[in-house]
Amino acid sequence: MWVIKLGGSLLGAPELLRWLELLVKFGDGKVVIVPGGGLFANSVREAQQISNASDEVAHQLALLAMDQFGLLLAGMNPGLVTASSELELAERGWQHRGIVWLPSKMALADTSIPQNWQVTSDSLSAWLANKLGAEQLILVKSKSLITYQKEAPSKLQHLVDDELIDSQFVNFSKGKSFNAWALNKADYTIFEQGFSVQKLQEKGLQLNNIIN
Repeated sequence: MWVIKLGGSLLGAPELLRWLELLVKFGDGKVVIVPGGGLFANSVREAQQISNASDEVAHQLALLAMDQFGLLLAGMNPGLVTASSELELAERGWQHRGIVWLPSKMALADTSIPQNWQVTSDSLSAWLANKLGAEQLILVKSKSLITYQKEAPSKLQHLVDDELIDSQFVNFSKGKSFNAWALNKADYTIFEQGFSVQKLQEKGLQLNNIIN
Protein backbone atom coordinates (compact mmCIF):
# COMPACT_ATOMS: atom_id res chain seq x y z
CA MET A 1 0.00 0.00 0.00
CA TRP A 2 1.20 3.50 -0.93
CA VAL A 3 -0.30 6.78 0.26
CA ILE A 4 0.26 9.75 -2.05
CA LYS A 5 -0.71 13.27 -1.00
CA LEU A 6 -1.47 15.67 -3.85
CA GLY A 7 -1.23 19.24 -2.59
CA GLY A 8 -3.95 21.73 -3.32
CA SER A 9 -1.35 23.97 -4.96
CA LEU A 10 -1.27 21.53 -7.89
CA LEU A 11 -4.74 22.61 -8.97
CA GLY A 12 -4.49 24.14 -12.43
CA ALA A 13 -1.06 22.61 -13.09
CA PRO A 14 -0.87 20.21 -16.07
CA GLU A 15 1.18 17.85 -13.91
CA LEU A 16 -1.88 17.14 -11.77
CA LEU A 17 -3.71 15.48 -14.64
CA ARG A 18 -0.68 13.29 -15.35
CA TRP A 19 -0.49 12.22 -11.69
CA LEU A 20 -4.15 11.25 -11.75
CA GLU A 21 -3.74 9.33 -15.01
CA LEU A 22 -0.83 7.32 -13.62
CA LEU A 23 -2.59 6.67 -10.33
CA VAL A 24 -5.57 5.28 -12.21
CA LYS A 25 -3.40 3.25 -14.56
CA PHE A 26 -1.10 1.70 -11.99
CA GLY A 27 -2.85 2.17 -8.64
CA ASP A 28 -4.62 -1.22 -8.76
CA GLY A 29 -6.31 -0.56 -5.42
CA LYS A 30 -2.95 -0.29 -3.66
CA VAL A 31 -2.52 3.49 -3.81
CA VAL A 32 -4.63 5.95 -1.83
CA ILE A 33 -4.63 9.63 -2.81
CA VAL A 34 -4.84 12.15 0.01
CA PRO A 35 -6.13 15.53 -1.23
CA GLY A 36 -4.74 18.79 0.02
CA GLY A 37 -6.98 21.68 0.94
CA GLY A 38 -5.89 24.22 -1.64
CA LEU A 39 -8.18 27.13 -2.37
CA PHE A 40 -10.93 25.49 -0.34
CA ALA A 41 -8.76 25.58 2.80
CA ASN A 42 -7.75 29.16 1.99
CA SER A 43 -11.44 30.07 2.05
CA VAL A 44 -11.70 28.53 5.51
CA ARG A 45 -8.79 30.66 6.73
CA GLU A 46 -10.46 33.78 5.37
CA ALA A 47 -13.82 32.84 6.89
CA GLN A 48 -12.18 32.23 10.28
CA GLN A 49 -10.59 35.69 10.22
CA ILE A 50 -13.90 37.33 9.36
CA SER A 51 -15.96 35.36 11.89
CA ASN A 52 -13.36 34.94 14.64
CA ALA A 53 -14.32 31.24 14.79
CA SER A 54 -12.20 28.93 16.95
CA ASP A 55 -9.38 26.78 15.62
CA GLU A 56 -11.49 23.73 16.45
CA VAL A 57 -14.26 24.90 14.12
CA ALA A 58 -11.72 25.89 11.47
CA HIS A 59 -10.12 22.43 11.71
CA GLN A 60 -13.48 20.80 11.02
CA LEU A 61 -14.07 23.09 8.08
CA ALA A 62 -10.55 22.47 6.76
CA LEU A 63 -11.21 18.72 6.75
CA LEU A 64 -14.35 19.38 4.75
CA ALA A 65 -12.21 21.50 2.43
CA MET A 66 -10.00 18.46 1.85
CA ASP A 67 -13.15 16.48 1.11
CA GLN A 68 -14.10 19.09 -1.49
CA PHE A 69 -10.71 18.93 -3.20
CA GLY A 70 -10.91 15.13 -3.09
CA LEU A 71 -14.30 15.20 -4.81
CA LEU A 72 -12.85 17.57 -7.38
CA LEU A 73 -9.91 15.23 -8.04
CA ALA A 74 -12.28 12.29 -8.50
CA GLY A 75 -14.31 14.41 -10.91
CA MET A 76 -11.22 15.11 -12.99
CA ASN A 77 -10.69 11.45 -13.91
CA PRO A 78 -13.53 8.92 -14.29
CA GLY A 79 -11.22 6.12 -13.18
CA LEU A 80 -11.08 7.47 -9.64
CA VAL A 81 -13.47 6.68 -6.81
CA THR A 82 -13.76 8.17 -3.33
CA ALA A 83 -13.64 6.47 0.08
CA SER A 84 -14.42 7.98 3.47
CA SER A 85 -14.09 5.00 5.84
CA GLU A 86 -11.75 2.09 6.42
CA LEU A 87 -14.38 -0.26 5.03
CA GLU A 88 -14.76 1.79 1.86
CA LEU A 89 -10.98 2.00 1.46
CA ALA A 90 -10.78 -1.79 1.72
CA GLU A 91 -13.66 -2.29 -0.72
CA ARG A 92 -12.12 0.04 -3.29
CA GLY A 93 -8.86 -1.85 -2.89
CA TRP A 94 -10.55 -5.17 -3.57
CA GLN A 95 -12.09 -3.57 -6.66
CA HIS A 96 -8.59 -2.54 -7.87
CA ARG A 97 -9.70 1.07 -8.23
CA GLY A 98 -7.91 4.39 -8.10
CA ILE A 99 -8.81 5.69 -4.64
CA VAL A 100 -9.25 9.24 -3.33
CA TRP A 101 -9.61 9.48 0.44
CA LEU A 102 -12.16 11.91 1.86
CA PRO A 103 -10.71 12.47 5.34
CA SER A 104 -13.34 14.28 7.39
CA LYS A 105 -15.26 11.24 8.69
CA MET A 106 -12.23 9.28 9.89
CA ALA A 107 -10.17 12.24 11.10
CA LEU A 108 -12.99 13.83 13.09
CA ALA A 109 -13.62 10.48 14.80
CA ASP A 110 -10.07 10.46 16.19
CA THR A 111 -9.94 12.90 19.10
CA SER A 112 -6.16 12.47 19.42
CA ILE A 113 -5.60 14.56 16.28
CA PRO A 114 -4.92 18.18 17.32
CA GLN A 115 -7.61 20.49 16.02
CA ASN A 116 -5.55 23.42 14.82
CA TRP A 117 -3.77 24.75 11.73
CA GLN A 118 -0.53 22.98 12.65
CA VAL A 119 -2.11 19.77 11.37
CA THR A 120 -2.53 19.90 7.60
CA SER A 121 -2.95 17.29 4.89
CA ASP A 122 0.75 16.42 5.33
CA SER A 123 0.20 15.15 8.86
CA LEU A 124 -3.11 13.55 7.97
CA SER A 125 -1.36 11.67 5.16
CA ALA A 126 1.06 10.25 7.70
CA TRP A 127 -1.83 9.44 10.05
CA LEU A 128 -3.56 7.50 7.28
CA ALA A 129 -0.36 5.75 6.17
CA ASN A 130 0.13 4.47 9.71
CA LYS A 131 -3.51 3.42 10.03
CA LEU A 132 -3.41 1.46 6.76
CA GLY A 133 0.02 -0.05 7.37
CA ALA A 134 1.31 1.57 4.18
CA GLU A 135 4.86 0.94 3.00
CA GLN A 136 5.42 4.28 1.28
CA LEU A 137 4.13 7.80 1.92
CA ILE A 138 4.76 10.44 -0.74
CA LEU A 139 4.07 14.15 -0.42
CA VAL A 140 3.83 15.73 -3.87
CA LYS A 141 4.84 19.39 -3.72
CA SER A 142 4.82 22.32 -6.13
CA LYS A 143 8.00 23.72 -4.55
CA SER A 144 11.34 22.73 -6.07
CA LEU A 145 13.28 20.16 -4.04
CA ILE A 146 16.61 20.52 -5.83
CA THR A 147 18.26 22.46 -3.00
CA TYR A 148 17.25 19.86 -0.43
CA GLN A 149 18.36 16.98 -2.65
CA LYS A 150 21.80 18.49 -3.17
CA GLU A 151 22.29 19.17 0.51
CA ALA A 152 19.93 17.26 2.78
CA PRO A 153 18.70 19.39 5.70
CA SER A 154 19.99 18.26 9.06
CA LYS A 155 16.87 19.25 10.95
CA LEU A 156 13.20 18.86 10.24
CA GLN A 157 12.64 22.43 11.37
CA HIS A 158 14.36 23.62 8.19
CA LEU A 159 11.58 22.02 6.15
CA VAL A 160 8.92 23.42 8.47
CA ASP A 161 10.42 26.93 8.21
CA ASP A 162 10.41 26.63 4.43
CA GLU A 163 6.77 25.48 4.61
CA LEU A 164 7.58 22.26 2.81
CA ILE A 165 5.83 20.27 5.54
CA ASP A 166 3.65 21.19 8.50
CA SER A 167 5.00 21.39 12.03
CA GLN A 168 3.15 18.30 13.27
CA PHE A 169 4.36 15.98 10.52
CA VAL A 170 7.21 14.63 12.63
CA ASN A 171 4.81 13.63 15.42
CA PHE A 172 2.73 11.61 12.99
CA SER A 173 5.75 10.07 11.22
CA LYS A 174 8.48 9.43 13.76
CA GLY A 175 9.04 5.79 14.58
CA LYS A 176 6.43 4.57 12.09
CA SER A 177 7.01 1.68 9.69
CA PHE A 178 6.37 3.55 6.44
CA ASN A 179 9.01 5.36 4.39
CA ALA A 180 8.22 9.05 3.93
CA TRP A 181 9.25 10.96 0.80
CA ALA A 182 8.77 14.34 -0.88
CA LEU A 183 8.55 14.66 -4.65
CA ASN A 184 8.12 17.64 -6.93
CA LYS A 185 4.97 17.77 -9.03
CA ALA A 186 7.06 17.17 -12.18
CA ASP A 187 8.39 13.89 -10.81
CA TYR A 188 5.38 11.92 -12.06
CA THR A 189 7.68 10.95 -14.95
CA ILE A 190 9.51 8.42 -12.77
CA PHE A 191 6.31 6.38 -12.50
CA GLU A 192 5.38 6.26 -16.17
CA GLN A 193 6.20 2.54 -16.24
CA GLY A 194 4.58 1.84 -12.87
CA PHE A 195 5.16 2.59 -9.22
CA SER A 196 8.68 1.55 -8.32
CA VAL A 197 10.49 1.86 -5.00
CA GLN A 198 13.78 1.95 -6.90
CA LYS A 199 12.69 5.00 -8.92
CA LEU A 200 11.45 6.62 -5.75
CA GLN A 201 14.81 6.09 -4.07
CA GLU A 202 16.61 7.60 -7.05
CA LYS A 203 14.51 10.77 -7.24
CA GLY A 204 12.69 11.32 -3.97
CA LEU A 205 13.74 13.37 -0.97
CA GLN A 206 13.63 10.84 1.87
CA LEU A 207 12.21 12.38 5.02
CA ASN A 208 12.82 9.47 7.39
CA ASN A 209 16.49 10.26 7.85
CA ILE A 210 15.57 13.78 8.94
CA ILE A 211 12.66 12.71 11.12
CA ASN A 212 14.18 9.77 13.00
